[in-house]
Amino acid sequence: MLEHALVEFFFATGCRVGEIHKLNRGAIDWQRGSANVIGKGNKEREVYFGSKARIWLQRYMDSRKDSDCALFVTERNPHRMSIHQIQYIFNRVAGRCGLQYRVSPHKMRHTLATVLLNQGAPLVAVQSILGHDKPETTQLYASLSGSARQQAYLRYFVQ
Repeated sequence: MLEHALVEFFFATGCRVGEIHKLNRGAIDWQRGSANVIGKGNKEREVYFGSKARIWLQRYMDSRKDSDCALFVTERNPHRMSIHQIQYIFNRVAGRCGLQYRVSPHKMRHTLATVLLNQGAPLVAVQSILGHDKPETTQLYASLSGSARQQAYLRYFVQ
């Protein structure tokens, strides 16, 4: 349950591993499907998660018997997961899936950015969601699929 909740939450929010590492239970707004995280430069931003991540996160929270304030805790002797432990979980899941390439929490940020852009989200919105100061940084994270590029070309290129 922990693994599923963690991966879904990473993908839905596009958080950095350090942001999720520091996240506490009390930062979750279940009504809005959001959380306030502290990012780079000690900047606070609101991140969002949809119904799939909400379901897995709620199941995970319901299964916990500890009182630790951290959102994600170790399974034995519950305490806040380290960044290394979070990365280890991603490697463990990838190994079980037989994936040949490296999977990481950071790849989830790239994937979210790509999905949002391919669905038509404006670059400035993706920039804000990921907590980037500059649009150039966001552009490095995201790539449009072939079909999305073609659709954009056909939509904006006038002969």
